[in-house]
Amino acid sequence: VQLQASGGGLVQAGGSLRLSCASSGRSFSTWNVGWFRQAPGKEHKFVAAISGSGDTTDYADSAMGRFTISRDNAKDTVYLQMNSLKPEDTAIYYCAARSVTAAWWLGRSASRYGSWGQGTLVTVSS
Repeated sequence: VQLQASGGGLVQAGGSLRLSCASSGRSFSTWNVGWFRQAPGKEHKFVAAISGSGDTTDYADSAMGRFTISRDNAKDTVYLQMNSLKPEDTAIYYCAARSVTAAWWLGRSASRYGSWGQGTLVTVSS
């Protein structure tokens, strides 16, 4: 599956952004999708994940209560709504996909995802 992330930009602290991850592959509902972020000089960090059906979600502690992951399989797109943004949320955000047959509980590990989008930059100013 091929993925393309978009929606990043510059926003003030406390603001909101909605990221999109569009797929060009078929059978999008057979892919669990995760969002990761990477700050300069650091490794990919898990942000949120959603199952292929959209019934199950998972969030990093840093995202809980502020970010919401959702998907529209009819549009082959996953979204990440980010509210109450903080300067420490500044990073390149990537979406990634893994098969729904893979163990859900491993979905926080970037190494478990085989397909990645190109990333979209989110900058939060103080």
